[in-house]
Amino acid sequence: MWTRITAVESIPVREGRSVELADREIAIFNLGGRFAAIDAQCPHRGGPLCDGIVTGGQLKGHAVVCPLHGWKIDLDSGAVLKPDVSVRVETYDVRVDGGIIEVDIPCARKRAA
Repeated sequence: MWTRITAVESIPVREGRSVELADREIAIFNLGGRFAAIDAQCPHRGGPLCDGIVTGGQLKGHAVVCPLHGWKIDLDSGAVLKPDVSVRVETYDVRVDGGIIEVDIPCARKRAA
């Protein structure tokens, strides 16, 4: 189910914000021209990914670096890029409708059915 979050102006380019949706915390990032959403906590020790540094760009893809221990997470796939471990965080579809960021939350869809 698509859930309205905030106006696009509320999240500056290359920054993230945390929001609680459907009993989970999600980090939403403004990648300059599009938005990405992933689970808000780093799989290493629960660091706040919304406070991390956004890296990359149009050609290289985007990632966020956890502010606590430097784990690097791909914002499109949720895969941990650094260190080399087979771990990932959940990703969520994001769209903008009328200047409002919306996130598709799978568990909200299941509850509504």
